Amino acid sequence: MKRVLSLAVVLVALVSASSAVADDGAGPFGVTVAAGADAGSVRVGVFVPAGRAARPAGAHFCTASVVRAPHRDLLVTAAHCLDGRGALVFVPGYREGRAPYGVWKVKRRFMPRGWVQGRREDSDVAFAVVAPRGGKGVEDVVGGYRFAAGTATGATAVTLTGYPDSRETPVSCTNKPTAHSPTQQRIACPGFAGGTSGSPWVNGDGQVVGVLGGHDDGGTTPDVSYSVVLRAEAERLYREAAGGDA
Repeated sequence: MKRVLSLAVVLVALVSASSAVADDGAGPFGVTVAAGADAGSVRVGVFVPAGRAARPAGAHFCTASVVRAPHRDLLVTAAHCLDGRGALVFVPGYREGRAPYGVWKVKRRFMPRGWVQGRREDSDVAFAVVAPRGGKGVEDVVGGYRFAAGTATGATAVTLTGYPDSRETPVSCTNKPTAHSPTQQRIACPGFAGGTSGSPWVNGDGQVVGVLGGHDDGGTTPDVSYSVVLRAEAERLYREAAGGDA
């Protein structure tokens, strides 16, 4: 889980900031705000231990998001969010103890070989399959982002949406990633404290091009976060998870 030296969350109450678009246009880059409940943010949610499914307030940890897949039941998150955990549920669009889009049982987990064999920080991405509810997949209910490996770091700005452990509502920030190394990317966004691991980095085309995690489990301060550069390993894992969840 993202380790931080400070849990202070910096939220700037700017109406214009809350509607920032992740593209190359002008915008309040690097400003963290309370995320609105729009069509994109409801695809993002929290993990909760299955035993607290009916009482998620104060029990949620890490962040995940729905991504498009044939069976319409796939989440992407950080590998360190799923590794060693017991039974879990996913709550998309979680706010103040409420589950407006239902509680979804995690039934399968997919982690890359590099993580399973050695907890390599360059492999800190994972997928989870959730069980259907009422004959529908989670993507049928909230929609899903496209998962996009192979995108150049910093090609466009991205928007991060995540749930700090200390809050019961999500925060959001838009900025341009930069290269930390050939295999890791970084972004300056204040207030992404513990609990935001797994947050999607979404570009203006609705593509997940990063997942908060990687270097130092996503970062040692709430102001700078990291992601694996999504390449062949992540693409193979996505295809396995998307095709193997029947």
